[in-house]
Amino acid sequence: MKRLWDLMVWTGGIALIAACLLNVAAVIGRHTGLPLRGAIELVQVAVLVSGSLALVAATARRAHAQVHFMLDRMPAHIRPLADRACIALTMVFFAALLGGAAWLSADLWHAQEVSELVGVPWAALRLFANGAMVVVLAILARQLVERKG
Repeated sequence: MKRLWDLMVWTGGIALIAACLLNVAAVIGRHTGLPLRGAIELVQVAVLVSGSLALVAATARRAHAQVHFMLDRMPAHIRPLADRACIALTMVFFAALLGGAAWLSADLWHAQEVSELVGVPWAALRLFANGAMVVVLAILARQLVERKG
């Protein structure tokens, strides 16, 4: 499991660095008369990969933002229930997001959709993002079952 975690963190980190380097190269290229064609498309790929992996990592580490203003003021015997409700509502959000994304993926599956300049296959990236949301939902379900209260 540690190797999988390391692979995920390194892949997301490299994707984020790649997005930064692509943007730097694109800006330099525009100012020097040597534009980097397809830079925006490639940055979108890198951001999707890093963002999807960051969602999985934050969920696995239980590091999502919480409203401590309210949770810290609740009585101790209610906090576990509020925590479970928060996890359940997060699951509803990701399930709705996944439902819409899966619908779009199914609707556009046979469209042979690729980016204009570089030819990035958008269907593969939709599968990656949808897969990340499935993993997030599985992690949340496990956390919901593990919680006491």
